[in-house]
Amino acid sequence: MSRRVPFGAFYKPGGGEPRPYIVQDTLFSFPHTLLSPHGRLLSLRRPQVMGILNLTPDSFFAGSRVASEKDLLTRAEAMLKAGAAVLDLGAYSTRPGAEDISEADETQRLLPAVEALRREFPQAFLSADTFRAAVAAAAVAAGADLVNDVGGGTLDAQMLATVGRLRVPYVLMHLRGTPQTMSKLTHYEDDLVLTLLRYFRDGVAALRQAGAVDIVIDPGFGFAKTAAQSHELLRRLPELRALGLPILAGLSRKRMVYGPLGLGPDAALNGTTALHMVALQGGARLLRAHDVAEAAQTIELFANTFPLAE
Repeated sequence: MSRRVPFGAFYKPGGGEPRPYIVQDTLFSFPHTLLSPHGRLLSLRRPQVMGILNLTPDSFFAGSRVASEKDLLTRAEAMLKAGAAVLDLGAYSTRPGAEDISEADETQRLLPAVEALRREFPQAFLSADTFRAAVAAAAVAAGADLVNDVGGGTLDAQMLATVGRLRVPYVLMHLRGTPQTMSKLTHYEDDLVLTLLRYFRDGVAALRQAGAVDIVIDPGFGFAKTAAQSHELLRRLPELRALGLPILAGLSRKRMVYGPLGLGPDAALNGTTALHMVALQGGARLLRAHDVAEAAQTIELFANTFPLAE
């Protein structure tokens, strides 16, 4: 049975000098469930798909944009039937150079969608994609089970405390700057992966201090990273497993996929599928994807090639 020990916990052997816990888990190297404050449980024993539902008119991939409540419910139902374990609702576009919108506008877009999905699909695991603490709190009150924060707590000083207070599962993503400035912040003085390890170490420690329990890390492919840096990060993804936390990979139809192929987002499904398999081999347990059926098929083939303990 897996033991869940707080990040950074110590013990005193025989009352002597404190030493870090070393917890042997023959099946899993990280906490493998996420518990919603509403009682819903998401298992990550096997990799899962997080389906993307954009409530914005300017998301980089037009095919992911939701136009109405009817469209939202139709897409959500299709994603759930295709194998999505999580539905990720975003009401603020984070593509490079995206327009900034107010907290009120983001809330007005997001909350009706959360309420509609919770009403129609009461067992679905819903994620609120927001970097604003007040929006996150309102979404959780409306029924969201997880907060997916592209800012990793850096864009709203109240986010980590809010997550800890709500005891809501949280995706801690790496980002520098803001969605409007990140494309100019791709120079790293130190090794890229070492920089991320330090960032996550500090972020997780702050979350634990605030009372957070279930944490997922997201390296932030394409966020303050060039395509070449994103590919390096994907290649070295196994190094992030040292943190002992589940990893989310958000690769779907991004520039790192279509750029090297000379294509655009609309033609990037095949490339996305190829990189999803690389991410799974590197240890990813959540694939955030526009194309749920194809991502679920990739996981099925991965699980058949590299059998996973159930």
